[in-house]
Amino acid sequence: MVDIDLDALEPTDFIQEAVLEDLKNGRFNYVRTRLPPEPNGYLHIGHVKAFLIDYNTAKLFGGELYLRFDDTNPAREETEYVDAIKEDIQWLGIEWAKETYASDYFELLYEWAIRLIKIGLAYVDDQSPEEVSRNRGTLTEPGIESPFRNRSVEENLDLLERMKNGAFPEGSRVLRAKIDMSHPNMVMRDPTMYRIMHTSHHRTGSKWCIYPMYDWSHGQNDSMEGITHSLCSLEYEIHRPLYEWFLEHLGEFKSRQIEFSRLNMTYTMMSKRKLRKLIEEGIVKDWDDPRLTTLRGLRRRGYTPEAILDFNKRTGVSKVNIVNSGVMVDYALLEACIRDDLNKRALRKMAVLKPLKLVIDNYPEDQVEEMEAINNPEDESAGTRKVPFSKVLYIEQDDFLEDPPKKFYRLFPGNEVRLRYAYFITCTDVVKDEQGNIIEVHCTFDPETHGGNAPDGRRVKSTIHWVSAQHAVPAEVRLYDRLFTKEQPDDVENGEEYATYVNPASLEIIERAFAEPGLAGTQPGEKFQFERTGYFCVDPDSKENKLVFNRTVALRDSWAKFQEQQKN
Repeated sequence: MVDIDLDALEPTDFIQEAVLEDLKNGRFNYVRTRLPPEPNGYLHIGHVKAFLIDYNTAKLFGGELYLRFDDTNPAREETEYVDAIKEDIQWLGIEWAKETYASDYFELLYEWAIRLIKIGLAYVDDQSPEEVSRNRGTLTEPGIESPFRNRSVEENLDLLERMKNGAFPEGSRVLRAKIDMSHPNMVMRDPTMYRIMHTSHHRTGSKWCIYPMYDWSHGQNDSMEGITHSLCSLEYEIHRPLYEWFLEHLGEFKSRQIEFSRLNMTYTMMSKRKLRKLIEEGIVKDWDDPRLTTLRGLRRRGYTPEAILDFNKRTGVSKVNIVNSGVMVDYALLEACIRDDLNKRALRKMAVLKPLKLVIDNYPEDQVEEMEAINNPEDESAGTRKVPFSKVLYIEQDDFLEDPPKKFYRLFPGNEVRLRYAYFITCTDVVKDEQGNIIEVHCTFDPETHGGNAPDGRRVKSTIHWVSAQHAVPAEVRLYDRLFTKEQPDDVENGEEYATYVNPASLEIIERAFAEPGLAGTQPGEKFQFERTGYFCVDPDSKENKLVFNRTVALRDSWAKFQEQQKN
């Protein structure tokens, strides 16, 4: 029973408004929703939207959320995926009242199928899958009734039991609901309820040789569990009449199905089938590849639950079919959410990704100072840290040019810049190798500018970061970007190669980077802002003698620049 003041509630979307109306008019006196993941892969960001709709709806009305695994296709499902899905959901902060499985109800579902046979609303069909499909008709032509449609109740019951016991080969028979082969909604043209599969199930083993189709199992499972509101994506809207037909003719608890538009995001693939193909073809390493928007990939890349929840909130809940309307959520919005979150929480560190040696000629040979650096300017409580400074430093290669263009304000011969938290320096000379490559830059420093400020008030136009060469921690840095150059890669036609649309800059590995010594000993999952570079996360591949960092996101969106370069 709902024990809250319904008039005091403030629904934030059309689903919550519908649930509130159901409670007020007495259709239901409690709220129970369910998450129905199929354990055949890992969750991606598209699942998050659906899961949060279920979770937030139940939470608003003081109801319950069930986690029910739709394990009706044993050929693809594994316990590994069950465990991973639970871990990912918990990482997001979603809590459920009860964990169930479609397989928990196989016996009862079978009994309900027998009930439909006995009242003349289900039959065993011997047609081949090709014949069933061919005889279903088209949107403009009615289907053709099966020659086995009018079998006796006794024969249907006998055949179904023999199907269950493994007496027939796969594909030889199915159980179908008897509805209307001329129905304008093709879903209602005698849909299949059970198919034969001689495949071991991850929970029931070899007990069953028939497995329910989704349309037969999920609505009945909802009813069996007393789910009040079955919330699903918009492609199931056409299936709702069948959902209601089964429950009506069985005379059982009638759950209500409500549909919403699913998440579609630019430059992202949401199909689990296609994601699996990317892995099988070696385009990405695994389900946790940081270029994927699986929750495992996002977590490894350094995304936080807070950023993903914020992203979900910003995208909202809609009934609009955003696939057909052409409306897509820009990938940049997800990046903006993680930037906003990490800007508030990530400690600042200095790291040089592409090092160039810088020697301060007039700095004492054996002197080491500790410069005071701010940990997070957005969080005063984060305090400061000490960073060692010495005669020989590393700076970024991009921060020096021997022959700079106009408006290049960083380091070049004769120019003065500020070293972050340290001193003003002026470039005096460069050292090149035999091929003419610059391998070393020489400078002088002004000892009166300790801390980065000149007592005479003079200003410089650029501040660059650095690390002390003798104290630097070696690191490998993996720079990740969007996996695809095609805005809607899920639209890739059959026969097209996904590799054609893979962004060549989706992964750049820098094997020789250096970080300030305060990063030594950091653990996988820890997140930092590398000043002037971006946000980074320690990868599980890190070893004691060599850290590995994944770039979560750059400090600002560089994608527009990349697209322009591609056009040119």
